[in-house]
Amino acid sequence: MPRTTASHSFGTSRGSAAKAVSVAAAVALLATACGSDGGEDEQLETLNIDFATYNPLSLIILENGWLEEELEELDVDVKWVQSTGSNVANENLRAGNIDVGSTAGSAALLNRAVGADTHTIMIENQPEWSALVTNGDSDIESVEDLEGASIAATPATDPYFFMARSLQEAGLSVDDVEVQSLQHADGWQALANGDVDAWAGLDPIMAGAEADGAELLYRNVDFNTYSVINATGEFVEDHPDVAQIVVNVYEQAREWAKENPEGTAEILAEYAGLEPEIAEAVITERTNFEVDPVPGEEVRAAMEAAGPFFVENGDVDSQEAVDEALDSLFYTEFAENIEATDAEGTENAADEADIEETDE
Repeated sequence: MPRTTASHSFGTSRGSAAKAVSVAAAVALLATACGSDGGEDEQLETLNIDFATYNPLSLIILENGWLEEELEELDVDVKWVQSTGSNVANENLRAGNIDVGSTAGSAALLNRAVGADTHTIMIENQPEWSALVTNGDSDIESVEDLEGASIAATPATDPYFFMARSLQEAGLSVDDVEVQSLQHADGWQALANGDVDAWAGLDPIMAGAEADGAELLYRNVDFNTYSVINATGEFVEDHPDVAQIVVNVYEQAREWAKENPEGTAEILAEYAGLEPEIAEAVITERTNFEVDPVPGEEVRAAMEAAGPFFVENGDVDSQEAVDEALDSLFYTEFAENIEATDAEGTENAADEADIEETDE
C-alpha cells in the first residue's frame, strides 16, 4: 500500500470556513441514494479513521501503530485522516470519507439531528477544552461586555455552543454579537491579529494562545460536552469485529495515557506544535481520562443541554428532531464489551502510517 510520511506538524492553521450542514447532509444522502454493495459479509479492506489534536488518545494510537498491528490479523489496512474540528469530522462521516471520527458530544448530536446515520460508540475523555478568549490588552472584562463585539467561532462545534450558552447565561444571545465563522486555528489567528474582539477557543490551540498572552475571559467546565468517538451506521452494522477492535485499542491508549501523562503530553506537543509545558497543562489540568467509556446519562445530559441551540440557530428544524436524534445516538455495545488490547507497537509507526494528505 502506498504510504505518506507523517510530518507531525499539525498545529498550524489548515482550516477553511465551515461548510453548511444542510449541504453536507444533502451530499451524504445523494451518495447513499447512489447505492452501495456493502454488507456484513463483505471484507473491509481499509479502515478510514481520524486523528485530531483535540483527541489525545488518537495521537497515541497513531504514534504507536497499535491499530495497524491489531487489524493485521483481519487483513484490514488503516488510513488516517486529520480532523481540524468536530465539524470537519462530521463532514467526513456524512460523506463516507471516514468510518470512525472524533467530535465533541454536542457536534455528534447535531450530526445525527440533521439526518446523518452516525452513532456515538464510546467516550474518549471529559475535557475542559472550550472557553471564551480575549487578547491580554482587551477592555472586555466580562461576557456581558461582549454585546456588539465580534467573536470568532467554528460552527457546529463545542466552542460555538459554549459561546452560545455563555451569552445566554449573561442575558445575551448570538444575535447580540457578530460571529465570524472560522476554523479553530484561524479563529485564534484572527484574535491575535486584532480582527475580532474574542474567540471561542479550543485546546490545545487555546493553551498555546494563553502562552502567547491571550486571556481566558470565561470558563465553565459544565458547558463542555465530552470528547466522543463516533462511527457510521453502516460501519458498526457491517463490521462489528473491526469496530470492537477500534474501541479496544482506544482503551489501551486510555490506560497508557493515565499511566504516562508526561508521555501523552510529549506526543500532544509534537503533533500540535506546542511547548512541552503547555501540552502538559492541557493533559494534566484540562483532560480527564478517568471516565466510563460507555455513553451514559451524564454524557446524555451534557448533550441535551446544547440541543435547544441547534433549533435556535436554525441548524435543526425542531426540538422533536433533536430529541429523536438523542434517543438513537448511542451505540453502547462495543464500549460495554471493552477489553484493552496489548499491542506492542513499533518505534517508527507514525512515519510509516498511511496518512491522507490535505490541502487545508
